[in-house]
Amino acid sequence: MATEMQALLAGSSLPQLSAGNVALVGAGCGSLGNLTLAAFKLICSAEVVVFDALVDSEILALLPEECERYDMGKRGGDVSASQDAINHKLLSLALRGLKVLRLKGGDPGVFGRGGEEALFLARHGVKTQFVAGVTAALGCAAAAAIPLTHRGVSRSVTLVTGHQATGDTTHHWRSLLDLGSTLVFYMGKDQAQKIAASLLLSGAAADLPMVFISAGCRNEQQLHYATISTMASVAKTITSAGPTLMILGEVVSVGSELQQLLNTIDSEFDNGGVRHAIAG
Repeated sequence: MATEMQALLAGSSLPQLSAGNVALVGAGCGSLGNLTLAAFKLICSAEVVVFDALVDSEILALLPEECERYDMGKRGGDVSASQDAINHKLLSLALRGLKVLRLKGGDPGVFGRGGEEALFLARHGVKTQFVAGVTAALGCAAAAAIPLTHRGVSRSVTLVTGHQATGDTTHHWRSLLDLGSTLVFYMGKDQAQKIAASLLLSGAAADLPMVFISAGCRNEQQLHYATISTMASVAKTITSAGPTLMILGEVVSVGSELQQLLNTIDSEFDNGGVRHAIAG
């Protein structure tokens, strides 16, 4: 199937890898289902890949057998590659004249340090190109049936890194809450108590709904619903070792209601696929 897809894309206008250049490619959120055709094409033609810890094994299996592989992911609490080491590895591979693929989970431009790597390489005379991926906010929200915007509920979305979401930010939160913005925190589970305190100080309602999404877009995906007042205690119960995304806002209630309705529809079918009751 992969070979057939490669043949189909061979004459397309999708981006191509060039010798001595680096493609900063988003592998999407979770498993193979969120991989774009552009990313697929580049993965299948890479001579060398530098990948991070969030790239799914199914995606890595698409790489050519002869492709050089460098696992340089960052893993919280474990030994990880430094950003400086990653930058210099990419540079050395490009200077060898190889077709270099820098493969990142999600999107390289959303908390992926793609801009840092591109600037470093450009300052050393190496060209790069960005190939967008499905970032966790979009992938996880879709997998959880949560609309990030919803008429009359939320008209904007703010993506925040949880590592920098605390401190003197109350004025910032107040402005976003007044707009009804959906807040999406990356890497924020361990900071849940501080984030909740900061939001409450800014005037957020204690019963504002939120959800933790662990192992998003994978078979083992887990949803943990809470409110701002309970999110710190709920965070402590999450045992998933994978990344956990946090979505805060009234859209979480919209998604929860939708999920319940979908579950009801599923229950109206028996094992043979026959619906027990037909609505209205």
